[in-house]
Amino acid sequence: MSATTLESRRASLPVGPGPAFHRVLNSEFIKFRTLLSTLILLGCTALVMVGFAALTAWGTGQFADAAAQDPEAAAAMAAQGGDLAVTVPTAGIAFAQLILGSLGVLLMSSEFTTGMARSTFAAVPKRIPAFLAKLIVVTVSSFALTAVSTYIAGLVALPILQNYDLKLDLASQQSIKLLLVNSIYVAAVAAIGMSLGTLLRNSAGGIMSLVGLFFVAPIAFQLIPGDFFEEARKYLPGNTILPLTAVEHVPDTLEAWQAGLVLGAWVVVPVVLAMLLLKKRDV
Repeated sequence: MSATTLESRRASLPVGPGPAFHRVLNSEFIKFRTLLSTLILLGCTALVMVGFAALTAWGTGQFADAAAQDPEAAAAMAAQGGDLAVTVPTAGIAFAQLILGSLGVLLMSSEFTTGMARSTFAAVPKRIPAFLAKLIVVTVSSFALTAVSTYIAGLVALPILQNYDLKLDLASQQSIKLLLVNSIYVAAVAAIGMSLGTLLRNSAGGIMSLVGLFFVAPIAFQLIPGDFFEEARKYLPGNTILPLTAVEHVPDTLEAWQAGLVLGAWVVVPVVLAMLLLKKRDV
């Protein structure tokens, strides 16, 4: 029997269902927690969040001391609005979203750069279960790590703030809201990062696209004159976190429910597009 005949018969065979989803999920979790680079990135995220919260607590205390002695500083502090201490535990969220978003990119792009995708999709021929399993692992891990790191950051910041007679109640409604919303936001960024890694299949390209979307685009839209860019800037994913966490509506931003829908769209659209292209492309 010729090689051509064998290949044609193999091509005509139906694609099997592959392993059960819970086995795929377990496999992806094992890969996730056994990679040294993943553990380093997770550790760096926690360290940066706790360290930056401690630094911000010290800076907030210094600012409060200056406000007590300087009328201009007091006016500047009053202009900030709300309780400055309550935002201290989440001061490192910008760094967390960058690190965990990059982790999301690497989680999928590395499959293609190392050739691991061939083994993964040979074991899971339908591909989508493997993608969804990776998505669940990275989003749940990002949410859990952000939530735990935020709480620990609050515990570290407490004695620093108390030294300046500033109070921080980690059990208050606003503190819990900030912890949950920021954790969901970082998980959403990780999902967007994974989608970019799937679409581009390149680690550097995916990370640069993520940085451009969350850090460069808001600055560029702010600098470019015109009503269109001023309005469009509100719909960038990085600008949805402020209306979602604010105590009261901030002028020139979306309403909280609008920001939630916009952030959800920024997650759903890339994820769906990534799944569609993952099914159509060759490995």
